Amino acid sequence: MAQSPAYDAVVIGSGPNGLSAAIAMAQQGKTVVVYEAQASIGGGARSAELTLPGFIHDVCSSVYPLAIGSPFFRSLPLAQDGLEWIQPPAAVAHPFDDGTAVTLERSVEATAAQLGPDEEAYRKLMTPLVKSWNGLDVDLLGPIRPPRHPWNLARFGLFGIQPARRLAESCFRGERAKGLFAGVAAHSMLPLEHWGSAAFALVLGIAGHSVGWPIARGGAQKLSDALAAHLSTLGGEIISSRRVGTLDELPSSRVVLCDLTPCQLLEIAGERLSPSYRKSLGRYRYGMAAFKLDWALSGPVPWKAPECARAATVHLGGTLEEIALSEDSAWRGECVEKPFVLLAQPSLFDCSRAPEGQHTLWGYCHVPNGSSFNMVEQIEKQIERFAPGFRDLIMRRSIMPPLELERRNANLIGGDINGGAASLRQLFFRPTARMYGTSLKGLYICSASTPPGGGVHGMCGYFAARKALKEMF
Repeated sequence: MAQSPAYDAVVIGSGPNGLSAAIAMAQQGKTVVVYEAQASIGGGARSAELTLPGFIHDVCSSVYPLAIGSPFFRSLPLAQDGLEWIQPPAAVAHPFDDGTAVTLERSVEATAAQLGPDEEAYRKLMTPLVKSWNGLDVDLLGPIRPPRHPWNLARFGLFGIQPARRLAESCFRGERAKGLFAGVAAHSMLPLEHWGSAAFALVLGIAGHSVGWPIARGGAQKLSDALAAHLSTLGGEIISSRRVGTLDELPSSRVVLCDLTPCQLLEIAGERLSPSYRKSLGRYRYGMAAFKLDWALSGPVPWKAPECARAATVHLGGTLEEIALSEDSAWRGECVEKPFVLLAQPSLFDCSRAPEGQHTLWGYCHVPNGSSFNMVEQIEKQIERFAPGFRDLIMRRSIMPPLELERRNANLIGGDINGGAASLRQLFFRPTARMYGTSLKGLYICSASTPPGGGVHGMCGYFAARKALKEMF
């Protein structure tokens, strides 16, 4: 008589997608165990004292518009398990060299009012999309499938399929609107001239108006801890400090869900995958990398534009042209003297992050994948440009170049924080046309290398688990 599997499902990796896959399986009464290589769970949603005692920094991600907007996360009682969202007054601040800034407000009208000649154009572009976001979010945050709201999705696609630069220049005349749009689009980690890059600006902009760009009180770790706590209530197990080298090391199960990128899947599954599938995975392209810094500061950042203190997220790059040059250079394997810098200042709104009167600051710029360029000077010059006196506040800094990011989280191949380039082909069919499935029965991918891609939302794990449940149970 055949021995029963030890578990219904084994999940490799405890990032938000791995935990979501485990929860989705456990919700259907399946026995689940999660293996995590690091001592702490969370993958890209972790926190640690990276600089000085008492300063809590987010190791990778820090601000969560897609998490609070995630259809799957919204269905879970995460508040009961300790997750509390903090909403800064503004979602994003984008300063300019004249000492002013534009802020992305919850209100489309309040945002548009700051854009001068582009007030009406911004309102015309964003208002219909924001009104249709409930429902459109489900269609966008998932794989290609028959849409629930085809008209709304078609209207979004008409704009989103375009290069971000083309859409910005066709819609807007002034530098303020163009700069704001470019800064949000640059989260795509694509050149702004690439087709499909506008979709990232639209999704994140709509989210800013619809659900905000919040932070988790106490740090990113609180989101992971809440997911883990909910999994525990469903009977799921998590085993940390357990790196999986091959599939043969796993206990018997009907399903294995991998919160891993193609590079790692090739390592652990090896010859058990078909030659054609291995070849397809080998063609998968990783994107540009992040060069990340964290600072312990003796006081708040002294912004020239006071509006910057209203947002947890600040985009430093000034004009559309400057941001576009920075992103295109990193894509082509080069670095610039004025990189586009993404900053988060969570301690302005969450006093648990630092000792009284002191602050944390989180930031990164984009560099070529696997880059060894040292960008500390360029990043800090960009901050000083918009906040003179910033450097006088630095008590300690933590430096994470691309390969250090990968060392801390093996999914960040070469420092790529999005699980692979979000080019048009890889946006819809990632990592291959099989998406969550592989050539090995019962083996699935549930990482950001599957639709809908990067970002903390758990939807990759949710859809992978749904596919596994349908095919294997």
